[in-house]
Amino acid sequence: MSALLYRLGRSSARHPFRVIGLWLVAAIAVVALQGAAGGQFDDSFRVPGVESQRAADILKDRFPSHAGQSTRIVVHIDDGRLDDADHRPTIERVRQQLSRGHDVAGVTDPFVAQSAAVSPDGQTAYLDVAYSLDKLTVTQLDDATTAADTARAAGVQTEFTGALAQLAKHDPSSELIGIGVAIVVLLIAFGSVVAMGLPILTALMGLFVGAAGVGLLSAVMDVPEFSLILCMMVGLGVGIDYALFIVTRHRQHLHDGMSVEDSAGTAIATAGQAVLFAGTTVVVAILGLFLAGLPALTSMGVSVALVVVVAMLAATTLLPGLLGLAGTKIDKLSIHRKRHVVKPAQETFSGRRAHHVGTHPVRYAVIGLVALCVVATPALSMRIGTPDDGNASAQTTQRKAYDLLADGFGAGFNGPIQVVIEVPTAADQVAVGRVHDALQADPGVAAVTAPVFNVARNTAMLTVNPTTAPQDEATGALVRHLRSEVLPITVAGTDARALLTGQAMITDLTERITSRLPIFIAAIVAMSFVLLMIVFRSILVPLKAALMNLLSIAAAYGVIVAVFQWGWGNHLIGVEHTMPINPFAPLMMFAILFGLSMDYEVFLLSRIREEYVATGDSHQSVVTGLSSTARVITSAALIMMSVFAAFVLGDDPTGKLFGVGLAVAVLLDATLVRMVLVPATMSLLGRANWWLPTWLDKILPHLDLEAGPKDADVVDIEAEREPVAA
Repeated sequence: MSALLYRLGRSSARHPFRVIGLWLVAAIAVVALQGAAGGQFDDSFRVPGVESQRAADILKDRFPSHAGQSTRIVVHIDDGRLDDADHRPTIERVRQQLSRGHDVAGVTDPFVAQSAAVSPDGQTAYLDVAYSLDKLTVTQLDDATTAADTARAAGVQTEFTGALAQLAKHDPSSELIGIGVAIVVLLIAFGSVVAMGLPILTALMGLFVGAAGVGLLSAVMDVPEFSLILCMMVGLGVGIDYALFIVTRHRQHLHDGMSVEDSAGTAIATAGQAVLFAGTTVVVAILGLFLAGLPALTSMGVSVALVVVVAMLAATTLLPGLLGLAGTKIDKLSIHRKRHVVKPAQETFSGRRAHHVGTHPVRYAVIGLVALCVVATPALSMRIGTPDDGNASAQTTQRKAYDLLADGFGAGFNGPIQVVIEVPTAADQVAVGRVHDALQADPGVAAVTAPVFNVARNTAMLTVNPTTAPQDEATGALVRHLRSEVLPITVAGTDARALLTGQAMITDLTERITSRLPIFIAAIVAMSFVLLMIVFRSILVPLKAALMNLLSIAAAYGVIVAVFQWGWGNHLIGVEHTMPINPFAPLMMFAILFGLSMDYEVFLLSRIREEYVATGDSHQSVVTGLSSTARVITSAALIMMSVFAAFVLGDDPTGKLFGVGLAVAVLLDATLVRMVLVPATMSLLGRANWWLPTWLDKILPHLDLEAGPKDADVVDIEAEREPVAA
């Protein structure tokens, strides 16, 4: 493997323009394929095998008018009534304008009898706009904005919900902030503008091709639009970090007197091999999301994994090409006045710190474990649920619409529960009336609409508005209460079947994730344990790594619960109300963080293992390993934290949640775990760190991430380059 990577890196450095040209051609080809495939993002999600999904499928099949995209436009006045002679003509003009919009299938009239679309005080109403499209575009937004301007000119406040509100959002380019911080960190780490620019160029090219690949993927899978945010976070982070590790090794070889081509080849054969292993671990961990059994989560995982794979390819092919192009000028445009002097391990800050921790291992092991457990404590009260427009910024149109509807129609209006009743025969239709009456009498129900039958009259639909808000725990309890106690009694004695969907889908999604999370975690931990056991020929090292990763991720969970669910300091990051934890967050964060933490684990432990094999001194190997990798791991962690934290500046509360959780986890992993727990526990275990039963050592495959190409391999390559004259 190392010989192959050596050849690849050396060849790429020797022919830089050829490599760069191939990447440019690949980028153009992927973009062209994306355009030809016509893929688009799909924010709908399915929960296969649950009642709410079956009910949703029935609605889509038997009520075709509900199959297209729809949105709700809210109108409001502070004085008078919308249905009076002064305001009703304005609303009618708005409705007519909306009806003439592109791809509009119909617009409801809030003033018709039985519509219930006007609040009791007459100051708030809504119009439902149905489209013949599956995805709205800026064309529909422009049409709706024109109609809304008509209402606003007449003094009627008009706000958007749903897809129109999403189109109207203008988030800042958070990734640019992350890149800016990365540039500063790399400048400090390398001290050279040229060396700093190579990881940035590599990461940006990898991210561009990866994002285009995700767009192409959306043509064959239902990929949520939020996948792009995750891809930006992870793609930038790993892309810069992987290139950072390789450039660091390349510069070391150049300073030792290697030629540019040989240095690039050796860097790819050593650090590049570690990058491939670490990246593969990330990909496998993320693809473990298949175990969740949720198509939307699976497609998000595939999207992020695709971006990581492209980042690995860019680091091992494009980067050595750029290294060859830079040649011996990689340290030009230096910002350092003094030449950096390499200090012995014991004299560096990290080395002194590791030595101090290693001489007091029990104390620091206890401190580290207690600190992580304390930070993780809030995770025990994690409540899973979906954020809604009520969590958006108060200045956004969707938040204004949410508040107007809640004030005008009740707290539960924004989270309706849809009841689907299948009635195989005409005699079974008596169950529909029973269901309606029973729901109306339930104390947890604020209002129930009259039943609507499909054309075949074998299915009826009712809409239930709870008395509590969508994110209130009582709303989930109402769903379970209706399913177990109310509906079975009302349909008893008939062949009718009553199913719940709408807000009930959130309850089912929460229960599905809660039940699958332990299985998912166990599978990922087992996989990483086996991989690390193969690499480091040890049982205790991978076991310790898995436990520490679990603790650091649990601590990240604790932080997001404290900030977003409990509200500790949430106003500092622009979150105005508490919210439950997004259902996808525990799974996605675990997959991403467990994979990324393995990056640092591999780069640190491989250096410690190398020193231990050479000296047999357990304590000194830890000191040397931490000292030699601390600078690059700290730089990588700062970059990763900056990229993640930059997304906290956006408007999307889910993006903020992921940004905070991922940034905190990287901070804890790079400081408390790597600088305290690793030296403390490894010093406690001593030589037992590297114990492996003989029988197990014989059956495990051998993989040495730090082994460069063998001398014979180099000789063969030199022979190919310098053929013997006849």
